[in-house]
Amino acid sequence: MSDETGVDTPREDVPGPDWVRDAIFYQVFPERFDNADPTTNPENVVPWGSPPTRDNFMGGDLPGITRRLGHLESLGVNALYLTPVFASSTNHRYDGTDYYAIDPRLGGEVAFDGLVASAHEHGIKVVLDAVFHHCGWDHPFFQDVVKREGESEYVNWFLVQDFPISAQPVPNYQTCSGCWYLPKLNVQNPVVRDHLFGAVQKWMNSGIDGWRLDVPYMLENEPFWEQFRSVVKAHDPDQYIVAEVWEAATEWTTGRTSDAAMNYRLRDAILGFVSEWRNGGEHFAKELASIDAEIPAGRKGLMLNLLGSHDTERLLTHVGGDVAAVKLAQALLFTAEGAPMLYYGDEVGLTGFNDPDCRGAMPWDESTWNLELLDWVRLLARLRREHVALRRGSEQTLSASENTIVRLRQHESESIVVCANRIRGGTEISVRQYSGRTGVDLVTNERVRLDAVPVPGRGVSIVRLD
Repeated sequence: MSDETGVDTPREDVPGPDWVRDAIFYQVFPERFDNADPTTNPENVVPWGSPPTRDNFMGGDLPGITRRLGHLESLGVNALYLTPVFASSTNHRYDGTDYYAIDPRLGGEVAFDGLVASAHEHGIKVVLDAVFHHCGWDHPFFQDVVKREGESEYVNWFLVQDFPISAQPVPNYQTCSGCWYLPKLNVQNPVVRDHLFGAVQKWMNSGIDGWRLDVPYMLENEPFWEQFRSVVKAHDPDQYIVAEVWEAATEWTTGRTSDAAMNYRLRDAILGFVSEWRNGGEHFAKELASIDAEIPAGRKGLMLNLLGSHDTERLLTHVGGDVAAVKLAQALLFTAEGAPMLYYGDEVGLTGFNDPDCRGAMPWDESTWNLELLDWVRLLARLRREHVALRRGSEQTLSASENTIVRLRQHESESIVVCANRIRGGTEISVRQYSGRTGVDLVTNERVRLDAVPVPGRGVSIVRLD
């Protein structure tokens, strides 16, 4: 069904791709995950594990991701989100120079096709980054405008105020957040839209399973993302579209532009409770209720829940190296409604402050790994995989205090109570919830009474009710 603008109108009874509700995502920053093919290394590549900077290259590539798919599978991961892989000039590739080409430093299209095929053989979906608000300074179309000015056939692809084009001290063309090397694309130009949508179609034909929208709110008042959605869903309704959103996600969870959003609001709420100590359990419960109110019914299970990304400090760094706090935060993430996402390396205790420090090389020397965290992530993923209530159940807060919160995940076939205790120092508390009810703590495999659930300090009890 289409409205008067010709944009396909989402049906309320089809709340997005169902596979997302069973997904566990893993985010990879390709340049820093693994270097499997040194023949494609950039010039002046630095040794693997060097301190990350905004400019250096370590040679990570797509064959490196392919050969590590077994690691993802061992984590219980069944969906992979890649930051940009198209040709560009930087290590982060948010400055695209060709939307129709995989960066040759990542291995090119052959390596990309191999990754998608291998991922699918491992039961892993692949989601790409859609960076369509802007391109890179080195994009040949923008450089044609720089050189030929008003005579360029691409002059209306961008939003240039006057000539000659000047990047300093303030760009005289529209950009992304004032960044001179990220000229904004004029998506109101139908030729630009056709160019971008042609690329979208090409990569969907290559077998990918969805798109993450970069800074979509910068085009919020334009119909571009609605048109994008029509192209994507016409190809396959099961393609997942998830928007990068840092604030209330309501506009991006209706299905009109995207299926759901990255749940940075949940990240803030979890970390506020676990590690920042200005917000207790009661405040945490209010934040969770506020997030619920922002998301339409039926869409919450499609949210992409996370604790860290390439745009935040590392989880272990955020909590000051407190491994117990990391484990508690991860438990709250994996037991929440919506698809949890791991940022590469967090499962083994990788550290780092914000960009560029959070984009360090994945350590493949297992002697450096935090095995306590790795085993914990694998346990949480297994519990989520084995218990439908943790994937598809509704959720609500049963009780909250300064240092605790008790949540219920309820499905027609089972009910699970999640009891979290943030008290430091290993102080165990007893949570009283259901008088006379019993269950099994899925973490310890011990039988417990719900009127006296033992919850370890900085820990969690995940109880399946009898």
